[in-house]
Amino acid sequence: MHHGSCLCGSVRYDLSADLGEFGYCHCKSCRKASGSGHGANAPIERVHFHLRSGEETLREYESSPGKLRVFCSRCGSPIYAYLAATPGILRIRLGSLDSDFTQQPRAHTFVAEKALWEPINDEIPQFPEWAPRSVLNQRGSRQA
Repeated sequence: MHHGSCLCGSVRYDLSADLGEFGYCHCKSCRKASGSGHGANAPIERVHFHLRSGEETLREYESSPGKLRVFCSRCGSPIYAYLAATPGILRIRLGSLDSDFTQQPRAHTFVAEKALWEPINDEIPQFPEWAPRSVLNQRGSRQA
């Protein structure tokens, strides 16, 4: 089980299942939503996401048609995102985890859009856009 929260502590949640595969997304939207050089998001079935507190502070923002990003309205911390087409799968913002998470990223995606100031100095496979599903299956995303 994993536990997570927002920066101010208003939102607290538990995950009752393992998170799925993840990678680092360097697209402009993920950079803006994370406030960093990339996003790190892993899928989980919504039934395994248990909100312990902060429901009243959660807000949704539709960043593109059908993509909703959920964050704490008090501190701005991103918590998860989901697609209207697949609302049963959440993409947890790994930076919101409080418990140890040892899974390693499988790919760098949308490297064609990466910030020029962020070097990639690791051996993780890089892809200009989506990684093939054989490398990284990004459940709950718009992966082709």
